[in-house]
Amino acid sequence: MIMKNTKPPTYGNGKICYVELPAIDVDRSAVFYNAVFGWEIRQRSDGHLAFDDAVHEVSGTWVLGRKAAMEPGLLVYIMVDSVAATIDAVVANGGKIVQPLGADAPEITARFSDPAGNVIGLYQQPA
Repeated sequence: MIMKNTKPPTYGNGKICYVELPAIDVDRSAVFYNAVFGWEIRQRSDGHLAFDDAVHEVSGTWVLGRKAAMEPGLLVYIMVDSVAATIDAVVANGGKIVQPLGADAPEITARFSDPAGNVIGLYQQPA
């Protein structure tokens, strides 16, 4: 599961670059995000697991002992090729759908909760 990042990210003032996701079980969360979104999982020099998103633009880690974001305040959306297919992958890998596809029409979105309970959005660019 641990993979090497081969493409450097884009650097620039104001870019969102790093995300800390609350987790109950870091390994379970890492497997979930790798399986559903193709995030590359790596081990940091301090031994903790970290991730790089599928396009190598955002990295981050999972943190224990922090309350999951179960209710949208700040809400992050992950861009996907197909919200419908990603919903299936979320459910198959232990996540739950908390807002179905179509609730934000005409935008193509849905929301899910990950294994720790964090609510995150899915977004599909219209054709």
